[in-house]
Amino acid sequence: MFETIQGEGSFTGQPSIFIRLQGCPVGCSWCDTKHTWEIDPEREVSAPVMLSKNAETDEWAEFSIADLLQTIAENGWQAKHIVLTGGEPCMVDLEPLCRVFEESGFSIQVETSGTFEVLVSPKCWVTVSPKVNMRGGYKVLGSAMQRANEIKHPVATEQHVDDLKALLVEHQVTDTPVYLQPISQKERATQLAIDTCIANNWRLSIQVHKYIGIE
Repeated sequence: MFETIQGEGSFTGQPSIFIRLQGCPVGCSWCDTKHTWEIDPEREVSAPVMLSKNAETDEWAEFSIADLLQTIAENGWQAKHIVLTGGEPCMVDLEPLCRVFEESGFSIQVETSGTFEVLVSPKCWVTVSPKVNMRGGYKVLGSAMQRANEIKHPVATEQHVDDLKALLVEHQVTDTPVYLQPISQKERATQLAIDTCIANNWRLSIQVHKYIGIE
């Protein structure tokens, strides 16, 4: 849990508090948060210990909604935008958390692979980053694609672009903003994303936080 600048998608540049949930069975080969995949009971730590971490770890802690709000207050964080990420946050019902945070004056964004039902409040901004043919064998759900406020798709090859186009047709997604995000910021992937965005009137997401060297 940390305060930073959102570096991707529609909220790029927005001061945000990221809450990273542990656990994800999807198995993306290029995932940059593989330490969040497993919920190992032996790796559970206390909330204070978890909050003291400033490097990637597979340790995790249990927080209540009240604990999360208290943590924000105690740290003096000023951002009013909450990003629920992971891991795969939609493995759990997020609607109660969303509603409490919204009632406390925050906006909520969820970043999901689209492979689990999206259980959030009506006001929650849903970023679906659809994961196709990953190791975990999960299918991208039509309900997730339809609920998306934006679609953010990692690309490195033409096949990734073709996979996205097939999903958009299959689930009849026409008006949702589409962002392409080059995998690993490689030059070839970046050029492919640029060319594809221009050809399809899509948008480019370049992971600004990585370019400027922040979390």
